[in-house]
Amino acid sequence: MEGLNEVIPTLDLHETPDKLLNQKIREASERWGCFKVTNHGVPFSLMAKMKKTVTDLHERPVEMKMRNTDVILGSGYKPIIELNPLYESFGVFDMASPLAANTFCDLLEASADQREILVKYGKAIGGLAKDLARRLVESYGLAGTDLCQKWPCQFRISKYHFKPETIGRNGLILHTDPGFLTVLQGDDDVGGLEVVDPSSGNYIPINTSPNTLTVNLGDMAKIWSNGRLCNVKHRVQCKEAKTRITISCFLLAPTDRVVEPPSEFVDAEHPRLFKPVSDGKLRRIRLRHNTHAGESLNFVTLKYLNDQNID
Repeated sequence: MEGLNEVIPTLDLHETPDKLLNQKIREASERWGCFKVTNHGVPFSLMAKMKKTVTDLHERPVEMKMRNTDVILGSGYKPIIELNPLYESFGVFDMASPLAANTFCDLLEASADQREILVKYGKAIGGLAKDLARRLVESYGLAGTDLCQKWPCQFRISKYHFKPETIGRNGLILHTDPGFLTVLQGDDDVGGLEVVDPSSGNYIPINTSPNTLTVNLGDMAKIWSNGRLCNVKHRVQCKEAKTRITISCFLLAPTDRVVEPPSEFVDAEHPRLFKPVSDGKLRRIRLRHNTHAGESLNFVTLKYLNDQNID
């Protein structure tokens, strides 16, 4: 079927001149809502150390892991539950901050080496996320804006418990990310990530390969761009009976300020689509209405609000 033979773009961040690279990032973000990057500047050795650290931390007793509570809504430890029975994860807000990383590590009794790895990784991946967002903003001719440079990052470090009897089941349900942009370090040994082709509705596998990172656009990117950017729907499926370890960095909009599109994105042919909304408000909508795959945007879509006579 159409779309199945298409390949998610892989972009070499060192090979292409800036202007052309920015254009490719924009095209992939509008068409797919995702792409992969190589030569991204995050050392492979650091990625390997981070995976080992995450694996070790997930071996902590459940009662210790439960100490990782929310800093912002939905940012703490997520245990295995009925909705996601094969998946658990920690959340760390602003892992590049030694204070935040030390607080997290104190609760999990992490070693000094693990603390150092977490901070180094947080700075490297967070910096990459902000640089990619900057390139995306500049691709629209909005050069010079500091839109994303002060936005916070939230990290989610996850473990999937895949077994022979769970092959073919969802490891993580179909969803969109609530933030602006996500940088994902997948597991080179275990795949399973699939994205929805917006054109056909087909699922497209994202194959992980060494030293390659996957980038997803989230709900806030769609709001900020007045619908130009695609908030990609994705899921994780159990393909084989192995433990899967992943690390996600979510670049968030400010939790205390509303996001709305720049004036350049709004005109007679492109009327404003969404009501201004903050990251915190959008998270509360997702939680209140139990929406996962972008449906929460209905509650800030102006046409929907007008049709339903909702203020």
